[in-house]
Order: sequence, then structure tokens, then C-alpha cells
Amino acid sequence: MNICGCLLHIAPAQALAASEAMKNTVGVEIHAEAEDGRFVIVVEDTPTRLASEIIMDLHQIPGVISLTLTYHHFEDTADSHPHPDAPSQTTSRRPTL
Repeated sequence: MNICGCLLHIAPAQALAASEAMKNTVGVEIHAEAEDGRFVIVVEDTPTRLASEIIMDLHQIPGVISLTLTYHHFEDTADSHPHPDAPSQTTSRRPTL
């Protein structure tokens, strides 16, 4: 489990379009939005993409002035739920299909 809390500042004139782009991005949840273009979001790993990759893509949304990582939590779910018959973990955290 990889959870990243971020604060985005978006140009107010482009906030609506940016909000829609974020809502359509798998792994992104908007938790708060201010009239001046500030957003509080959570980004999580998906089965095919790392949260860090999603965050880098969010920087490319038109109107994004800044994106700051303000909280990060990582928990290896394999450690919390052992499966004795499961194959060993790979050294990469990149999701595999």
C-alpha cells in the first residue's frame, strides 16, 4: 500500500478542467478544493502504475502551478498478511501484470 497526500495549486481559470482531469485519473481522489485553485488530493498505486508516476503526470495538467507531496505512507501488504505458499517478492515495487 502506497498512499501520497498532495497539495496542488492550480490557476483558478483552469481549475475546473484540471479537476475533471484528476477525477478521470485512476488512483487519484480529490478530498478538498478551494476557490483560489488549491486542491488536497490522495494518490495511490494502481495495479498498473506507481503513485510516483501518477504524480509526475499530474504536473502536466494545464494550469498546475505546483504540486507538493505533504504526506507519504508505505506499507508492504505482504508483511501484514503472510502467505507461506506465495512466490518470493521481487526487488522492484513496479506492478507486474
